[in-house]
Amino acid sequence: MATAFSSDGEAALRRELGPAAAAPRGDLDGFYEMGRAADFVRGGGFRKVALQFPDELLADAAAVAARMEAATGAEMYVLGDTTYGSCCVDEVAAEHAGAEAVLHYGPACLSPCRKLPVLHIFGQQPLDIEHCAEAFRGLYPDRQSRVVVLSDVVYAYAMGKLEQLLCPEYPNIIFSRVVCGDPPGPASPGEVRQFGRQFVVEAPGRLQDCAMFYVGAEGLALTSFMLTWNHCPFSSFDPATGCGRREILNVNRALMRRLYLVERARDARVVGILVGTLGVAGYLAVLQHLRELLCRAGKRSYTLAVGKPNPTKLANFLEVDIFVLVACAQNSLLDSSDFYRPVVTPYELELACNPAREWTGNYLTDFRDLLPGACAHVELPPATPAAEAVPDISLITGEMRAAHLCDPLAPQLPPSTTLACRDETRALVEISPAASFLESRSWRGLEQQLGQTPISKAMQGRRGIAIAYEDEGCEQP
Repeated sequence: MATAFSSDGEAALRRELGPAAAAPRGDLDGFYEMGRAADFVRGGGFRKVALQFPDELLADAAAVAARMEAATGAEMYVLGDTTYGSCCVDEVAAEHAGAEAVLHYGPACLSPCRKLPVLHIFGQQPLDIEHCAEAFRGLYPDRQSRVVVLSDVVYAYAMGKLEQLLCPEYPNIIFSRVVCGDPPGPASPGEVRQFGRQFVVEAPGRLQDCAMFYVGAEGLALTSFMLTWNHCPFSSFDPATGCGRREILNVNRALMRRLYLVERARDARVVGILVGTLGVAGYLAVLQHLRELLCRAGKRSYTLAVGKPNPTKLANFLEVDIFVLVACAQNSLLDSSDFYRPVVTPYELELACNPAREWTGNYLTDFRDLLPGACAHVELPPATPAAEAVPDISLITGEMRAAHLCDPLAPQLPPSTTLACRDETRALVEISPAASFLESRSWRGLEQQLGQTPISKAMQGRRGIAIAYEDEGCEQP
């Protein structure tokens, strides 16, 4: 059994030096569905399999891997964490270990993968079904209510029993089911396929005429549901606390905040494209789509792979006016209030840079919906000459800006490029905004200073990790 990690180091240090992890669960076979997982490995004939655990389940990793090896004869590799969100399958780390398939444990965003076959094992968290049904009855006393029931993936196993309890009382109730990967074939009339959930809203009712009941704790999944289906009233039941409530999150205020970021994106001249996933199918296509969109809009773009974004990392790119995060649907809505520059979603960038896309009230968090051939794709209009550009006033700065699309085939310099003398021959060279910004800084990082640094003998350095060197208590020479 081997272990492969793909973290930025900080999480690994905290996990090693922190308090001891909780003891493994008693019912490993039931919680981790050992029988189904072993059938998947044996049925596919896989000899190397990656087991991906989130941090909260990592204490069980060794025991689960040992049992899986004994049951299948395959070699198991444990992926301790991921460079990005743990809800996504870390195909990159799995390929580094030479794995032929991935067993993903814990909560998942259910985004389709590009290469490796994946089996999701959510872990069956306890749910008091009778108590949940009572909470539903209290929230919806009208037995004719049209309600769509959604759930966190860790409670999906219990939705069948909840359906048996409520369907005789509520004839218009609709239960969604969890679907791993893209369902085959086109969607039927009234069928909704989003966020790994699938359900059918039959005529004459429409989705906006339904209420939503969510079984699970407050989190990114619920936020994504509420923003996407913002015309529907939401309520929820938290199995951990046993409380049902009507969700009072002001969706309109949240949307106003997102639309403010769209206006910031319109003002931006330099955009940083953050790669927030390397495993979701279509991420390369959307990266290319965003580059072309920004080029047509006359904006300079940089593609950055920084792992999990945080304010400290992104503060190193001061020349960037705004960032766009390409991630799964659950991780794309990043709260950037603590960041030096705002972080928007691909859909918000499209609203800012594609004149043909208009705000309809429907919010999109899945970047694949924007690609050509998808349900929400909008073609860019033809290029407009600068002389015919319609003037536009920024709602933030009050300055006038030109709203037009450039011709990508026209030979022209990018609008943010400057010229400078390269050497004494007076040859001209193009300088990018990043290089120009670096020239204006008083401190530019480590410099070589060739011929200026005195030569000294090599000395033995410290040993250990930065927060606990072996000679921490000794006097330094």
